[in-house]
Amino acid sequence: MRTETEAPVEEPLSFRKVTRRYGALTALAGVDLELRAGELTAVVGPSGCGKSTLLELIAGLREPSEGAIEVGGAGGAAARLGQCAFMPQRDMLLPWLSAVDNAALALRNRGARRGAARAEAGRLFERFGLAGFERARPAELSGGMRQRVAFLRTLVAGKPLLALDEPFASLDAITRAEMQAWLAGALASDPRTVVLVSHDVEEALYLADRVAVLSARPGRVVEQLSAPAPRAPDRDAAVTDPAFVAARERAMAALHRGSR
Repeated sequence: MRTETEAPVEEPLSFRKVTRRYGALTALAGVDLELRAGELTAVVGPSGCGKSTLLELIAGLREPSEGAIEVGGAGGAAARLGQCAFMPQRDMLLPWLSAVDNAALALRNRGARRGAARAEAGRLFERFGLAGFERARPAELSGGMRQRVAFLRTLVAGKPLLALDEPFASLDAITRAEMQAWLAGALASDPRTVVLVSHDVEEALYLADRVAVLSARPGRVVEQLSAPAPRAPDRDAAVTDPAFVAARERAMAALHRGSR
């Protein structure tokens, strides 16, 4: 959902020969990746291959050891951070705040007064399936509802690029599938440029326009593939479509190849 205060990123988001080391450990090696404006690009790969590191580099939380990264023409970490809203794996909701105050935190961080921030975030609660839970504390919310609050907080930050790090990894299978369908609908109604890290190939193909497959550490891009299009609006119909099944098999083959 695009805010009125920010325009979408118009320039490609690019990794050029990016390597990231932690002492003697190389997490990513020579990654080349173009992230197209207005698309959702998913990144999948085996555990420990550098997926989260890649996302942190995009979001300006880290700098590459080698190579260059640009997000909307911005190259430095601080400038990239200014373009990106980062959603980590855990929802990170503050237990002493209400749902609406948690969602409004990004607005407060931008200097909005408490009442104005509450009002702006609160207007979105019905659209996010959260109407009536504005005053609820995080402990009173289901896992899926907590993730919706966290995602709402990410959106109202007003940044043109969303960086999502396995946002549904902690949910049970049924809730996860429901949240995937919900997120697909939310982004279809108000597109953003999104980078999604996932360990779930089916999730990546269902949500993304393109999927980048990383090898085992050190992570390298071993294949990029387009998700099947058009996709059925119903998730169950989409993931059982023959074109989707073929794309999933191709992605799995790339994962196996990259793990050797």
